[in-house]
Amino acid sequence: MSIDIDMAEIAQLFIEESLEGLGIMESGLLNLNLGVADPDTMDTIFRAAHSIKGGGATFGYTEISDFAHHLETLLDEMRQGNRQVTREAVDLMLLSVDCIQGMISGLGDGAIDTTRSAELEIELEKMLSNEQPVASAEIDSSETAQSLPVQNVDAGDSIDARDEAPSGWTIEFKPQPGIFKSCNDPLRMFRELRELGGLEVQSLGTESLAFDSLDPEECHLAWQLKLDAAVSREDVEEVFAWVQDECELSMEPLGCSPAPSATTDTEMRDAAENSAAKPVAKAKTKAASKEGGSIRVNIDKVDALINLVGELVITQSMLSRYSGDFDFTQLEGLREGLSQLSRSTRDIQESVMAIRMLPMSFAFNRFPRLVRDTGNALNKKVELKLVGEHTELDKTVLEKIGDPLVHLVRNSLDHGLETPEVRIAAGKPETGVLELNAYHEGGNIVIEVVDDGAGINKEKVLSKARESGLVGADEQLSDDQINNLIFRAGFSTVDEVSDLSGRGVGMDVVRRNIADLGGHVAVHSETGVGSKFTIRLPLTLAILDGQLVRVGKESYIIPLVSIVETIQTTAKKVNEIAGESELFKLRDEYLSILRLHDVFGIQADSTKIDEGLLVVVEAIGIFVDDLEEQQQVVIKSLEANYRQMAGISGATILGDGKVALILDVPGLVRLFCERNENRKLLATEVA
Repeated sequence: MSIDIDMAEIAQLFIEESLEGLGIMESGLLNLNLGVADPDTMDTIFRAAHSIKGGGATFGYTEISDFAHHLETLLDEMRQGNRQVTREAVDLMLLSVDCIQGMISGLGDGAIDTTRSAELEIELEKMLSNEQPVASAEIDSSETAQSLPVQNVDAGDSIDARDEAPSGWTIEFKPQPGIFKSCNDPLRMFRELRELGGLEVQSLGTESLAFDSLDPEECHLAWQLKLDAAVSREDVEEVFAWVQDECELSMEPLGCSPAPSATTDTEMRDAAENSAAKPVAKAKTKAASKEGGSIRVNIDKVDALINLVGELVITQSMLSRYSGDFDFTQLEGLREGLSQLSRSTRDIQESVMAIRMLPMSFAFNRFPRLVRDTGNALNKKVELKLVGEHTELDKTVLEKIGDPLVHLVRNSLDHGLETPEVRIAAGKPETGVLELNAYHEGGNIVIEVVDDGAGINKEKVLSKARESGLVGADEQLSDDQINNLIFRAGFSTVDEVSDLSGRGVGMDVVRRNIADLGGHVAVHSETGVGSKFTIRLPLTLAILDGQLVRVGKESYIIPLVSIVETIQTTAKKVNEIAGESELFKLRDEYLSILRLHDVFGIQADSTKIDEGLLVVVEAIGIFVDDLEEQQQVVIKSLEANYRQMAGISGATILGDGKVALILDVPGLVRLFCERNENRKLLATEVA
């Protein structure tokens, strides 16, 4: 079945509304109390399932509507009071929600994989007929990136689809470029596959790469794997459970050619005409993604914007009177009109930005399920508290903060919160508390991840850091410095590698991803009391308040949120360290001096320290010639229009038409540190 081109937009709405409905179902299922179902909650869950079933049938996605029908039947029995809510039923329905989400995501590739839905249909039928289904905790939940891989069911209890395992599998695995940023490692997956049996790994051909623009933190390879082991499809899929939504994965029994990971509409039609198998939906409808789709806007925001545009039209009419002959008697009226234009422009800017603002609940909604599944896998009891769900944040920032938050939550669940036995022995309640809190502070949003667990083991962290050479044997560190060691690349205190931790990657990626958003993360921890991770982010990435600084003939913009203070110092207060940098004393601590003209290789008016100014940001002082005005600037992407540059986050056009570069303060600090390291190496070689 194919969709007419006029229906494509409507089909896209079905996908977006279905994904929203699945979120409602998941939230409702997690809030269900065991026993007699709450009527209001069950009605909400049932309506969402019914809408998905009806929409799937309308657009010809019979695989989705048929599967949703089985789930709807089970929900209806609970809604009517004919069946009690059990833990097994909730687990099975949550897996069904994951399955529908996977099927909807498959619409973007033009095909729906019914392998998993067929297995779950059998489980739903067993439950509807009051047979004992396979334990829900043993059903593979690889359809969701937020569910944990679990053990497969014993062979004696396996369902029909698992009875006959092939002699092996041919697998094509193509990860997305950003897979490393979510702390996943293909090599670790290959090692897990090798534990199942003999494994051959072959790299697939890739397109030619432009090395001048190559990002070393992205994955540019794909692989074909041959697994010589009589294992089920579920055993293999479990290995890739964490990256289900970050890769293209196809599997065929050994000896068969793997199906292409993505097919064209023509190929899909040819396959359907020559196959007796159940037809699949072939609409090349782009599934709603995290970084695309639409925004639902409150009508009040739209009305406010329309009113402001009306005010702008009135101001334009007022100013148009001065487009002809002008004399100085009209100067006051012109000034008033320009002032009104400035106010209207600012109001429209704020109104448009408000349309892009979404509540933090869009990011928080994934965590009840994540905490539930992770807690069950770790045998820990966890109570999740969500505070500040209605705090609004720019859509772009909200989309990019999701992965760092997931890692911080998993870190708290794995390393922070103790098992019930340990908590009781320590005099704590057996249920640990994990709190996510969001609130506005100044021009930023602050997100906190707080747990009441064991806290960071400072002695163990310091010992591991000394073993790995990150800290000298006699070097003394404060508690804050020890806590921040966990953000160093390659650092881990875990003795054994698990699915959750121990690979020495993750926390450094979290800090780097947050820094890329113009924010920073801090940690505070007390042994036996708990830990608090605090993320501070700008409200938007489109507009910022900046301080214009001048170096020679060039102008740069430093984000105001990064500036601690601006001072003028003297040469007597500056000390030079051979092979490193200049230091100046600010009250009770020494800060490094970064000369902006040296970093960017430009001519400055001032080279003597007492002739210029120091802008203090993030434990360094940026040396500039002079300060100019403060102003709001619209950020233009430098990468999209030219190329990525270290220490520069973007550019903007000033009022006089000149282009000014916006400094990336975290990136500038990293660039400065790298230059100092190179100087040390050079000094060592010369010596």
